[in-house]
Amino acid sequence: MSLPVRERSPRPGGGRHRRPVPTSLPPDAPVLVLVNPGDAGDLAAEIAALVRVDNPHIEVRLATLHDLADQLPQDRGAIVVPLTLWSDPRVTEEITKTIAATGGDATVTDALGPHPLLAEALHIKLAEKELARADRMRLLSVSSPVDAVILGTVGGEHAVHAAQATAVLLASRLTLPVVAASLDSDPGVAVAAERLRAAGAARLAISPCLIGHETGASALESAAATVDAGYADPLGAHGAVAELVARAYGSQLAT
Repeated sequence: MSLPVRERSPRPGGGRHRRPVPTSLPPDAPVLVLVNPGDAGDLAAEIAALVRVDNPHIEVRLATLHDLADQLPQDRGAIVVPLTLWSDPRVTEEITKTIAATGGDATVTDALGPHPLLAEALHIKLAEKELARADRMRLLSVSSPVDAVILGTVGGEHAVHAAQATAVLLASRLTLPVVAASLDSDPGVAVAAERLRAAGAARLAISPCLIGHETGASALESAAATVDAGYADPLGAHGAVAELVARAYGSQLAT
């Protein structure tokens, strides 16, 4: 019988997203333009809807890399938040070029990760698939369902390097080894699994450090099958993702 997933309580975040969104904003406050760099438009729309519900005083617009220019306001500023968990130079360059071409008053935030809220959401996703203890209390005598976790990402070596901090945060929560590895390039998940098993970790799980638009479900399934590991679902329209979007906006607004 699995333990219930313990939901987090609202609290201030840390790091570069530490500033929450003000409870009220002037009428000419910048628009939050959430940019979806992938193809899962429905997923991005769900995240945007969550941001609106939790922050009704913010005007939230949803854009892709192709129609960003149409979503940038002409009469006031904008804060553009890329829907990415790591800093993708390709996405940033596309957004910056579009803003420069329109001549609008807009700034781009950093990626949504790394952040403790991200690690917490990844932990919950693992627990939902019974691949991690749901409770973090170290005094509970409950054995872990797995011996180690592979934090899967896409985007090659740059993405793996960017995910290292999140891997450390997740390892701290799980009190298990966590290794970041690529789902779409070599050396990838197979190499990470070999290294973990050589260290004595027989039971492995893959935690996709993905929102869901980055790659298809088949890539995750294939990687898990290759190394005989269980796997959690991507984050999707998780409340933590929506909160990180709002915090990215609030942090930039404060500067």
